[in-house]
Amino acid sequence: MLEEAVAVGCAIAFFPANADRAAAWWVGDGGYRALPMTALPTPLVSGHSPEGAVGWWVPFAEGLPVLRGPDGAPADLHPSVVFWQRAVYIALQLLLAQLIYPALDAQERAVWRMGPIPPSAEAALAALAAAAPSGAVPPGEHPREALAGCLDAVADALVRTPAAALFGDGPWTAPTSAPVHADTRERVQTWLDGLEDLVDGGPAPLLILRIQPPSEDQAAASRLTAELHLAPAGTSPGIESEVAAAQVWSGARTLGGENAAALRPRVRRALRRATRLCPALAGLAGEDRPSRFILNLGAIEVLLEQEGALVEAGVRVVWPERLRTALQTAAVIGTLPEDDDRASTGRFASRSGQPRFSVTALLDFRWQVALDGVALSEEEMDVLAEAARSLVRVRGQWVLADPVLRRRARHRLVGELSGTQALTAALSGTVTVDGEEVPCHPAGVLADTIGVLRQGEHHPQELPVPEGLRASLRGYQRRALTWLAHTTSLGFGAVLADDMGLGKTVTALAFTLHHQRQTSGPTLVICPASLVATWTREAARFAPGLPVVAYHGPDRTLDEITSTTLVVTTYGVLRRDQARLAGRQWALVIADEAQHAKNHTSATARKLRALPSSSRVALTGTPVENNLSELWALLDWTNPGLFGPLKSFRTRWANAAERDPTSREATELGRIVAPFLLRRRKSDPGIAPELPPKIDQPRLVKLTTEQAGLYEAIVRETLKQVEASRGIARHGLVFKLLTALKQITNHPAHYLREQPPTAAQAAAFTARSAKTAALAELLEVIQARDEAALIFTSYVALGQLLTAQLGHLGYDPLFLHGGTALPERQRMVDAFQAGRHPVMILSLKAAGTGLTLTRAGHVIHYDRSWNAAVEDQATDRAHRIGQHQSVTVHRLITEHTVEDRIDELLTRKRALASAVLTSGDRALTQLTDNELADLVRLGGRR
Repeated sequence: MLEEAVAVGCAIAFFPANADRAAAWWVGDGGYRALPMTALPTPLVSGHSPEGAVGWWVPFAEGLPVLRGPDGAPADLHPSVVFWQRAVYIALQLLLAQLIYPALDAQERAVWRMGPIPPSAEAALAALAAAAPSGAVPPGEHPREALAGCLDAVADALVRTPAAALFGDGPWTAPTSAPVHADTRERVQTWLDGLEDLVDGGPAPLLILRIQPPSEDQAAASRLTAELHLAPAGTSPGIESEVAAAQVWSGARTLGGENAAALRPRVRRALRRATRLCPALAGLAGEDRPSRFILNLGAIEVLLEQEGALVEAGVRVVWPERLRTALQTAAVIGTLPEDDDRASTGRFASRSGQPRFSVTALLDFRWQVALDGVALSEEEMDVLAEAARSLVRVRGQWVLADPVLRRRARHRLVGELSGTQALTAALSGTVTVDGEEVPCHPAGVLADTIGVLRQGEHHPQELPVPEGLRASLRGYQRRALTWLAHTTSLGFGAVLADDMGLGKTVTALAFTLHHQRQTSGPTLVICPASLVATWTREAARFAPGLPVVAYHGPDRTLDEITSTTLVVTTYGVLRRDQARLAGRQWALVIADEAQHAKNHTSATARKLRALPSSSRVALTGTPVENNLSELWALLDWTNPGLFGPLKSFRTRWANAAERDPTSREATELGRIVAPFLLRRRKSDPGIAPELPPKIDQPRLVKLTTEQAGLYEAIVRETLKQVEASRGIARHGLVFKLLTALKQITNHPAHYLREQPPTAAQAAAFTARSAKTAALAELLEVIQARDEAALIFTSYVALGQLLTAQLGHLGYDPLFLHGGTALPERQRMVDAFQAGRHPVMILSLKAAGTGLTLTRAGHVIHYDRSWNAAVEDQATDRAHRIGQHQSVTVHRLITEHTVEDRIDELLTRKRALASAVLTSGDRALTQLTDNELADLVRLGGRR
């Protein structure tokens, strides 16, 4: 019958994707007429349509012989027959190439599909679709989509042969297509989706559900409309990159050059995945051209709950900004329990005129809901708490109140926080609740306290210079005085961390005079031994009316101190006389060069913590030398318990801040630290004009032949030993190697432990080391200008070699080191400042702090410290307040050696330290064998 129909010119109208493996055929007396599929009669039964056309349903296997090719077919076939003949021919070629794969259709049935389509076949299909005769495909369907249905129908019909059952009795080998059981579907869905992605040539586009603003009509607003938009995969949602799905389906727009035919299968598949996470999307996923759907209250609730999971599935829900953000919750901290007088107790009780706050107080911690930033009343929050759905009306406007927000409105009181916890949370602006960080803000007395603390050095009421001070304070020093006064008046301790040379001592003396007028009791200053004379001299000079006792030396005593006495002692005496010093109640304790107590487990730190005091102030130019644990030690001494245990401090802030000083944790830590640490640098706009310029001049030198030979021999020998060692032994070998290499780059005589040179050996001594030769050249120029220089080294032995060598060259250098007695130290400083000696050699450890040597216009770092902060402190002996000439810093660096590479580390460390939050470099002894070899071998920078 079919052959006869074809012979008389019957038309094959289309071969649709949803024809269930069948072709639609009919014959019309008046020529070709389109006939809807639903109007066709049942299989193999003829019938007449209203238009008079005759049609049959024909199983694909029976219709295929007619369409499979030109053999035996009449030449005058209808164009639609030729169109589908060619389609089936391409399909059979692809089937022969085994380009088929299993899949699920929209009804979750097991089907076989054709793909992936090779470029040559794709080109043929595109050309065929472009030449489709009128009426060959149903109205409104794109020819390429109809061809895709044909290919899939061929694949599914011809794979389901009787022999397919030999491969198992699964849904893909059954004679007919049927829905896949849920258990099977769950097991294979991810794998099948992966196949679809590969066949389609890429992932689905990003699906964006844009929720439209609710209607002002209260009844209609219980539902929302969601519009489906598409964006290229991997992009962020934004109007510029999005295309409305409806425009893509209509052919008005493409997405990244892809049309509806290419995009529709991927979009359907993505929606199908999303429906498994959020059943509320089932209606959208079931549409042939999904573009918009209506959300009822239940669907809104589900979308809110599953929003995060949908993002993982490639679907983003974009709510109207106002609808989603008008309501906000925040934790409010600071309301004291009713009739509780604990605010007036504890170490941080304030003095009159300031907010009263105590770290021992318990403060309420509760949720507050606000609409557009205005807090809701208790009654309004009650209404919100009782709402059954997320879309609610508050103060006459529709807003979203997700289940979490409504739960917080129901259970407003979270609990109580201690004063330390409350203060930390208020300063950081966040608090952790059930493992989630949420915004918080202070209230009551806590809010008042935070307000004063955050004024920092720019407090509106700057203090006048106290009576008894005989010094003109610079602007930044007056601001520091005001900050110290206000911070301590609130009951907190303070860390003044100005750069070295900015006059912290005179600022501290001014604060001491102010503090004595507010609180009765003596003041204790603990400092390095080298600074005892400096404190006593500065006090006599700038505060002549202040009684000063140097509690130092064999005859030290505290018998004659009064409530106005300034007692100056050393960290060493503190360790020895801790019981006597702790037996007094001090109104104020000042720890100068407080980095001496940076290790909180050291004896110095423990003794310092045991001193009873009303106020504590730490002075340091380097609040962080290696890592943030040192900063914690200073802050925890000045404000015990405020930052929690060290372990918690590191877990919450320090670890992340050290890895990345630009991280959120670093920023948060900066906000918390700021009220208690005042940090000013010489480069700050308010300070730089008051200092002379500092010029940094690194000077690269090459190793001499003798140095290079020693260097390579030590590297070769020691690296073999390091590779064969483990644990402490390996650490010791690495340290020994690095020390040896530094000594070799200094001078072979330093490494070989030779005696200082004689006058006859001076010329040869200079020639053996490139650094020594560079030093001699520098000093020659400096002497010609009648200028002075400081030479810093980490080694006393090298200092002795240089002292002898420069003496032979006529410079008469001074040498100050750890073995120099205090009187002799002061004599050397005075002699250098007076210009009687143009060169002073200094041991970095003994002279890196506490000295004023402004006679020097040049600072020479002969060998490099492993610590950038220590090196900068040494430079500040010359570049400080009181210096009236520019300071040139010369850093001698042996090229292509470990020193050259360490210089890179120091440069990076300075950049990190500029924010106080310093990332400590990994200990060099922890380097791997390869990293160590790369660090120490001679060669260019890598």
